[in-house]
Amino acid sequence: MENYVGKRLDGRYEIQDIIGVGGMAVVYKAYDSIDDRIVAIKVLKEEYLADEGYRRRFKNESKAIAILSHPNIVKVYDVSFGDRLQYIVMEHVEGITLKEYIEQCGVVNWNEALFFVIQILRALQHAHDKGIVHRDIKPHNIMLLDNGLIKVADFGIARFSRGETRTITEKAIGSVHYISPEQAKGQLTDEKADIYSIGVVLYEMLTGKLPFDGDNAVAIALMQLQVEAEPLRSINPDIPMGFEQITLKAMQKNPRDRYQSVAEMLLDLEEFKMNPNIKFDYQNYFVDDEPTRYIGKIQEKTIPVDRQPTGEYKPIKPSDYEDDAYNYESDSQNDIPRKSLASDRTRVENSKTTKKNFTVILAVAFVTLLIIAIILGVSIKNGALTLGGNRVKVESFIGADYVEEIQYNTDFEGVYIFEVVYVTSSDFPEGTVTDQDPKAGESLAKGGVVKLYVAKSGEGKIIPDFTNYNYKAARDTLESMGFVVSLQATENDAVQVGNVISTNPAANTSVLEGSTITIFYAVDTSAESQFKMPNLEGLSLTEAKLLIEKNELVVSKIETVDSSIATNYVVSQSPADGSPVRKGDSVIITISSGYVSSEVSINLPRNVGVLNVRATVDGSETFNQLIDTDSYSTYAVSIKGNTANSQIKIYIDNCLYYEAIGDFSKENVKISNANTYAVAFYKNVIGMSELDAITALNNLGYRSIQINREISSQPAGTVIAQSPSFESAPNVDTSTTIVLTVSKGADEETSSGDNSFSDLEGVN
Repeated sequence: MENYVGKRLDGRYEIQDIIGVGGMAVVYKAYDSIDDRIVAIKVLKEEYLADEGYRRRFKNESKAIAILSHPNIVKVYDVSFGDRLQYIVMEHVEGITLKEYIEQCGVVNWNEALFFVIQILRALQHAHDKGIVHRDIKPHNIMLLDNGLIKVADFGIARFSRGETRTITEKAIGSVHYISPEQAKGQLTDEKADIYSIGVVLYEMLTGKLPFDGDNAVAIALMQLQVEAEPLRSINPDIPMGFEQITLKAMQKNPRDRYQSVAEMLLDLEEFKMNPNIKFDYQNYFVDDEPTRYIGKIQEKTIPVDRQPTGEYKPIKPSDYEDDAYNYESDSQNDIPRKSLASDRTRVENSKTTKKNFTVILAVAFVTLLIIAIILGVSIKNGALTLGGNRVKVESFIGADYVEEIQYNTDFEGVYIFEVVYVTSSDFPEGTVTDQDPKAGESLAKGGVVKLYVAKSGEGKIIPDFTNYNYKAARDTLESMGFVVSLQATENDAVQVGNVISTNPAANTSVLEGSTITIFYAVDTSAESQFKMPNLEGLSLTEAKLLIEKNELVVSKIETVDSSIATNYVVSQSPADGSPVRKGDSVIITISSGYVSSEVSINLPRNVGVLNVRATVDGSETFNQLIDTDSYSTYAVSIKGNTANSQIKIYIDNCLYYEAIGDFSKENVKISNANTYAVAFYKNVIGMSELDAITALNNLGYRSIQINREISSQPAGTVIAQSPSFESAPNVDTSTTIVLTVSKGADEETSSGDNSFSDLEGVN
């Protein structure tokens, strides 16, 4: 591991000391000579720098965490992706870690612990909203300032190390006390893994001890999987009952039994904050079965599951599961045939065709296809074939790396919505797509869902064959196996009403716990069983759910759209009001975010590197992205609001570029009083070659450039200083004479002459 102490990175960051060493990176304290401030620099270790995969992931994650902007998250100032060095420049926080504070206090007062955990959760909520999961929450990664402010650090590092082995080793001992059971098993993790870790941190603060400890990392990981934590109040009786309940709910072994979001946990904490004597009733709903299941206040009939000697699950036959509510008589006559997977292929007999005739045939075929394309309005965009009627021809994703080629690929925005199912596979490398639905070449509505099956390490579970079993039995069996279940009512008179037609993924597929399994089950298609779909539009989400349950329908999905209708009120529904439906049919509800969105198109300078573009509406940030000016000359900035006469401001690198008044009280946002301001873009050229520096400044409009030469330890021809300094930006007018000090090298004799460059247009 190279030590950079005493060195200067990119002619700007003077490394002063090592302040931390992690599994994949070293953190240094450094002085930023341009912005005159102390920063922390996280440098990727050399052993990972040599791996192209890790370098790409470091770059992707650096870009991802750079969009985080929250007072409880350590800020990211700069990133560098050189071939020999990759690093992230972050805010340097003066304080101690929460771990050090716990060790000093022994037990943290519950009022203080409440103050801390709310800040941590707000930081995580901001990250989760941006699609970023921390995956390494522990008190060592949480900084505590003198004023009590919390700063969460190390976002994203655990995320890009997903390619590493999941084996628990002694190197993991610092984190294994806080990892969730699904992380300990090497399974798919999401936001609920962070919630579990927060529960452990809260447990440690309130009791002064870790819930699980042992002689080695493996022993601790097994305890995370198998052992229930000792109740907090048996260790510290001063802890209020409600606070203990919140902590233990966050620490549930099964992700389905935890808080499902940070927002949900914050709501309970706010209730507890207002009434410390509160006692939550959810603690009574956990029953001791295997695995743990969450049930309602009214206990439903238990559905038995047979375990075979192989450990697989065998669903109970319909005759063993009786439920009058689903004992339909099948008199359906209308069967909707399944979609055929076979495609017609035209075979051309050409064994006796001459080369000339073959050429004529090709020409005619090409012209015919061209005419058809013009008629149908076919166009190709972002690699996807777009058909008339706002439909696309689905691409082939099989074999693609999901993270590197799909997840962060902006070309797919608005074209597809990806739903991922993680499966085990011996034929595909981890992280690659093994299958997809719809298949490549099939037609799909633009913006439709494409389910991707991604190879993942870990022990998968075999999906049983539920064909002709009651769908409720199938649902409960799959949920008991640790899967998330989606129900899809389907007309099919070949299968008894209420029984399973098929599942997706299909039966006998090995799928990782936590994945979503869709059950397709038969519904009664007779006219007598139909009734009209009630009108949900204008109801609150709670009211809509109650009405759906009353009619024995099933909520399959809740979507959110921007709308001027009040927050969490129904905007639309599927099936529509008055449509024929039957008991058990699936319903999709679309609710309002309470906000109306629009876009403002801005012009960007060309080839000036990455710029930060940020937009606010009435002071609230609605857009914050790093935009590469090598790729974009204009950019559509998203804005969002919910009131009339809202003030819109757009900043480029913290310099006000655009402001206007927006009326967000209507669906079509009206923008008035718009003003655009000139922004001078100045560039830090220290460390560049003389010619590159002159070219870069010329591209920005600076035409008067003066060169001074000095002996220095830097290579000859390297810019070692500039005046005005970069910290003067953006107040450096383009008419200003820029003075560059260029190194003559260590051995070159001093020269008294200066070279002045003026109007150096076209320098390459």
